[in-house]
Amino acid sequence: MRLTEPNGHRRLRTKDHRGEENGDVNLISVVDELDPWTAWAYQPRTISFLLIGACFLIWASGALDPESCASGDLVTSVKRGVWAMIAVFLAYCLLQAPSTVLIRPHPAIWRLVHGMAVVYLVALTFLLFQKRDDARQFMKFLHPDLGVELPERSYGADCRIYLPENPTSRFKNVYETLFDEFVVAHIFGWWGKAILIRNQPLLWVLSIGFELMEFTFRHMLANFNECWWDSIILDILICNWFGIWAGMHTVRYFDGKTYEWVGISRQPNIFGKFKRTLGQFTPAQWDKDEWHPLLGPWRFIQVLTLCIIFLTVELNTFFLKFCLWIPPRNPVIIYRLILWWLIAIPTIREYNTYLQDRNSVKKVGAFCWLSLAICIIELLICIKFGHGLYPKSMPLWMVIFWTSAGVTLVTFLTVWSYKSLGRKRR
Repeated sequence: MRLTEPNGHRRLRTKDHRGEENGDVNLISVVDELDPWTAWAYQPRTISFLLIGACFLIWASGALDPESCASGDLVTSVKRGVWAMIAVFLAYCLLQAPSTVLIRPHPAIWRLVHGMAVVYLVALTFLLFQKRDDARQFMKFLHPDLGVELPERSYGADCRIYLPENPTSRFKNVYETLFDEFVVAHIFGWWGKAILIRNQPLLWVLSIGFELMEFTFRHMLANFNECWWDSIILDILICNWFGIWAGMHTVRYFDGKTYEWVGISRQPNIFGKFKRTLGQFTPAQWDKDEWHPLLGPWRFIQVLTLCIIFLTVELNTFFLKFCLWIPPRNPVIIYRLILWWLIAIPTIREYNTYLQDRNSVKKVGAFCWLSLAICIIELLICIKFGHGLYPKSMPLWMVIFWTSAGVTLVTFLTVWSYKSLGRKRR
């Protein structure tokens, strides 16, 4: 339903988001004043895009001139067909998939991310059913440099800070670690996680938790063999701290901002129009995340589950590149991280909304389901393709440590649950 305002602007009332919780369908009406300059982007043009897409397929497939494609080999035809299949599916998601809880910069962007997540999930499922060697060779279709065995780099071979026998660079170990690509990845990664989680204590739990995971699995991956000063000082106290600090400052900026959006056409000058255009890529409003892990035993388990999934996704990055022979600087690694970050944005919003909902019967959103499914399939690929690649077993003291930690956690939750039930009965 469109209502015309006295100032000539149109107000569009849409029912973009449907949440099925407690068996009821809750309709969330989004009332948004559309600027005349951008109103065209919110008008449905599905038939027009369908016809444009059909014309593109006619040209790309050679449907009207089959002989022009006869000279191509089978591999090229299969590649083009697969990419066209993915493009058609993403186009469908862009136009017809259900909208998410996010509306900026445009609801269609998040529908497209939803489609990309489904494509990634399906591709991982296909990869899971292949043999390890075949899967490694299959990666060549994604990038020509893949499918070649890689040497694993160990960061803990020489933990000396000062090298007196090296006259050219006595601090060579420190310099090589500081200028490693993982330093920048740490900073930007924790900046992004801070924007997602928006809770500093929880971020520090994840930061220290990942260093514990590296220490736990260092007998399996050489990348996890780090010096104490690399792990504690460089990673936790410098890179992770700076990323979390910058991310939380970004969170506080958006949290304290007054959200009074004015259309582009009503901006007084070119600078204002440019600034408002960039503002389209920022949140329409800033929701505070209320995790409250100590609210009760069940909430503690729910927040702990989020932390476990986060750490598993990060560990999958290293095990996947090891099992599938993917170099750290290969674009495939970067594409995966970017895709995961895009998926995580609506996932965290959905999951936090799920936790804050006080209804007894509810279900998580589509992105939460997709994130968990992708995490599981990635983990299964790491387990299947990792058979025989890790000759060293976990040290006995490490097994005892984690067993004791698990027993302590279960005991703590049992006692906490028993006391909570006792208070409720009173």
